[in-house]
Amino acid sequence: MTHTGWRKPTPGLLIAEMHAEAGEQLAIPKSQAVAAIKRVAASLGLRTGDIVVLDTLCAFTQAQDWEAGRRPIVWASNAYLEEKTGLVLRSLQRHVRRLCEAGIIAMKDSPNGKRYGRRDDDGYIVQAYGFDLAPLAARAEEFEGLNAQQIQEREACAALRSQITISRRVIRAKIEKARESQLRGPWRHLEAEFAELLQSLPGRSVALDTLNYVSDLFATFKERVEEAFTAAFDWPEQSDAQTPSQELETSADVVPFTSNMSPKDDSPDTHILTTNELNPVKSNCFEKKHAAGTAPGTPTDEPVEGAGDVDLDINWSTHTRKRKSDVDMPMIMIACPQFAEMARSMENGYLKDWNDFHRAAGKIRPMIGISEDAWGVANKVLSPPVAAAVVALIYDKQSEGQIQSPGGYLRALVERAQAGELHLDRTFFGRLSEARAE
Repeated sequence: MTHTGWRKPTPGLLIAEMHAEAGEQLAIPKSQAVAAIKRVAASLGLRTGDIVVLDTLCAFTQAQDWEAGRRPIVWASNAYLEEKTGLVLRSLQRHVRRLCEAGIIAMKDSPNGKRYGRRDDDGYIVQAYGFDLAPLAARAEEFEGLNAQQIQEREACAALRSQITISRRVIRAKIEKARESQLRGPWRHLEAEFAELLQSLPGRSVALDTLNYVSDLFATFKERVEEAFTAAFDWPEQSDAQTPSQELETSADVVPFTSNMSPKDDSPDTHILTTNELNPVKSNCFEKKHAAGTAPGTPTDEPVEGAGDVDLDINWSTHTRKRKSDVDMPMIMIACPQFAEMARSMENGYLKDWNDFHRAAGKIRPMIGISEDAWGVANKVLSPPVAAAVVALIYDKQSEGQIQSPGGYLRALVERAQAGELHLDRTFFGRLSEARAE
């Protein structure tokens, strides 16, 4: 290509001139061209100042300048551009040079190197020298395609991140459930391996290939955990013919599994055999001691261990006569794993009693759109522990897309409680059964 004018040609300027010649043959609206370049500015390496200068140059043009057979040329002076952009001359020149080298604008220089131009009576450019914006028209389709590709990649990355999150939560829930229920299996090793796997979680700006690799790692590990979880319920009864190697394995990581985990009767056995939480609390199955000669059912002033400042006499099923239930705080944490993860992050990684549980629920409550008034009514009608458990249930249901209005759902539960038709224990047992069936 033969270059005219006094400006020293560079590869970027030559490419920009080629784009300008192509753009002259196209009729691209200014708004479309500007929007296309802004959507991909970051990926092209453009900075904020570059976009400010480009906006100012485009504002100087008129709609007819972007018609086919014409070029949108800007002959604004340096003083005008400095005033409109707020940049000093050196910064202005630097941004213009970056736009030229990126092939966004071209330079049409006059013989004397000055910028000037004139229009006819209809407003069409008759003669002009200065900044040629025709490359924008030529590359508008290219930029739109690049933006569509970026959107597709972002959606794919978002889907992979969601899949990683789901796998991570399932893995954590299965391991915590197995450890707390003392199921047979190599749970200590799996927990340590999971901790190492969490270190490989990528940042926000990683490529799609990296996310694919990490997602495959978590999916494979999730399958191993689920297989171990399923196998924990299929072990044969321990026999006298157990080999020494089996005895060693059992003593190290495997704990005998007791099948008495059904919540169907009124036996005092807890639904979760053991727990790592301090002071595990059973709702409505606290054994209150009565003084000698006192009629059964008469409460005493003896405090319940681990109760703290919260009334722990929890009535999960709102009958006239309170009945025992195996629902306790660790079980709620397992039945609502997403709430458990959020609550632990807010309480320094550990909930020791119902006070911590209630405090965490109070912090999470505004995050899901439950008003302070509705929270107060729930605490008064349901009792603070049950209100906190309801928040945990609502948080997980909303995360799973099962409810759209947490506040309305809470009000409905309060109304059912006032009518004596609320059976939260069944709900938590059902969620635990679903988690076990996965």
